[in-house]
Amino acid sequence: MAEVVLKKVEKQYPNGFKAVHGIDLKIEDGEFMVFVGPSGCAKSTTLRMVAGLEEITGGEIFIGNKLVNDLPPKDRGIAMVFQNYALYPHMTVYDNMAFGLKMAKVPKDEIDKRVKSAAEKLEITDLLSRKPKEMSGGQRQRVAVGRAIVRKPEVFLFDEPLSNLDAKLRVSMRVRITQLHKQLKAEGQNATMIYVTHDQVEAMTMGDRICVLNYGKIMQVDTPLNLYNKPANKFVAGFIGSPAMNISKATLVEIESELFVQLQTGDKLALPKSKVEKVKHLAGKEIWFGIRPENVGNKNTARDGDVSVTGRVNIVEQMGNEEFIYFFIGETQYTARIAAEKSTRANFNQKEEFYFEMDKCHIFDIETEKNCML
Repeated sequence: MAEVVLKKVEKQYPNGFKAVHGIDLKIEDGEFMVFVGPSGCAKSTTLRMVAGLEEITGGEIFIGNKLVNDLPPKDRGIAMVFQNYALYPHMTVYDNMAFGLKMAKVPKDEIDKRVKSAAEKLEITDLLSRKPKEMSGGQRQRVAVGRAIVRKPEVFLFDEPLSNLDAKLRVSMRVRITQLHKQLKAEGQNATMIYVTHDQVEAMTMGDRICVLNYGKIMQVDTPLNLYNKPANKFVAGFIGSPAMNISKATLVEIESELFVQLQTGDKLALPKSKVEKVKHLAGKEIWFGIRPENVGNKNTARDGDVSVTGRVNIVEQMGNEEFIYFFIGETQYTARIAAEKSTRANFNQKEEFYFEMDKCHIFDIETEKNCML
């Protein structure tokens, strides 16, 4: 068993600053859990507390049913991969990967077997005689991952391991790490992984589940698709997704038994009957109105029941297969995501009709910021 359990875990520094506020989280045996959030949200601090590199000031951490609060990192059954690779520059790849095993007095033939097996998994067998300075960033990061694999830890910890790589390398490495997780599980090895990133695309593509953090608190823990389609609150809705969800202040108004989202310009967007029951208690109140860019279209994408509003085009970003149109309704900017073949070739400052798929919208409480549509 290699599950990781955090119970009421806190971190408070001597100056009184509280970085982590009583986190409760269970990471299942063999699960790929991603910690994601903006800079300063305490995701790396939380990971370092699991690793034993950061002292906790409250709560309990269990790894494989064993309380590890007072155990040093070497006795926790973890292996960590850092952002800066942390390889020994004077050692070959083979020696870098074998070093921890030598210190643990593992027999020489077993070391050789583990190093070569890990190198094969990561396709770095031909690099075993090289030194770090003779390799690219992506190759060095694979060596760092290989050094973790050979230890056969109960839990792998990754602290923003791809942030030093260029965009193309990041994509290939995230695929490699995801494949590795599946391969280790298929071989019956411990494959519990906790991965820290600020990049929500990495989080969405890699994690079995994602833990969204902000200011040292858990905002939501769920599968990537549930986070995207059913965000628990305004923060998660705005953080997960690229381009970000359109979120603006509005008022929920009732007219002749129908509910409308009234924008600050006075434009009214009718709510479909399927959504009315969940939010009618907010009639007459200010709300946060949210809708994803792919649910905002033009006359070429409009469906029956979509509600149109006139907007003024600001910027159009051509992405090849699609375009992002940034437009204003009054003083508030929105984003539409439209397939290239449906483009109307909108230009700067041009007035255009934009259509909102109101059956896909979200309504957030103005005070609690909770999603009222769940």
